[in-house]
Amino acid sequence: MSFDDQLPPKTRLLRAAAELLANSDGSPVSTRQITKLAGVTAPTLYHHFGDKEGLFDAVVAAGFEEYVAGERDFAPSGEPLEDVRRMWDNHVQFGLTQPHLYLVMFGNIRPESRPAIVADAESLLEEMLSKAAIAGQINVPPREAARSILAANVGVTLMLIAEPLEDRNLELSTMTRDSMIFAVSTETARGAAADDSGKSSVVVAAIALNAALQASHSDQLSSSELKLFLEWLHRISSSS
Repeated sequence: MSFDDQLPPKTRLLRAAAELLANSDGSPVSTRQITKLAGVTAPTLYHHFGDKEGLFDAVVAAGFEEYVAGERDFAPSGEPLEDVRRMWDNHVQFGLTQPHLYLVMFGNIRPESRPAIVADAESLLEEMLSKAAIAGQINVPPREAARSILAANVGVTLMLIAEPLEDRNLELSTMTRDSMIFAVSTETARGAAADDSGKSSVVVAAIALNAALQASHSDQLSSSELKLFLEWLHRISSSS
């Protein structure tokens, strides 16, 4: 099978590489396999991408560009946690509409090797969660919240991709999304025992101040004073 000849050769190469990588189960993908599926010759691949590795890099880069566009394809609501919900839903939708590309980006995981794409996706989420922190809406530091939420988001998306279309239950995504956001939100702190409520309020305040200071680049303190102050706030925000 080869792709539609009406598509530009560069597009066919990108799609062929993405499909072969996604279905490779970690096995090497050859230049011959790619060019055969794309319906082009090897010199065409070299012309557009330099070599096979250049093509693979382009697959991930193009995928991330599309992913970022989807994650930011909405007007901010003014409610950061509501926007995090929309980012979760956009992430799942991206995976279900572009399964081969998604598997290349998020599915090719190797032991003790964290893909750069995951760190970049976390940064996008952390950016929104920092706004929630400044508003006093989360009870853990934004980076920890982003890692936890993205891990669940990726896991749910991979599970849905693996299921037959007729068996997919998107309620699984909604339920997991709401559970994860509740777990990092101050709603959890409000439900804590009375003895812990004071400590929870201090932690939330420390997280909010920490996020606000890092976002504002305050010049009221020297760099050494700010570093020390942020370290204190980090210790308070990380306390249980």
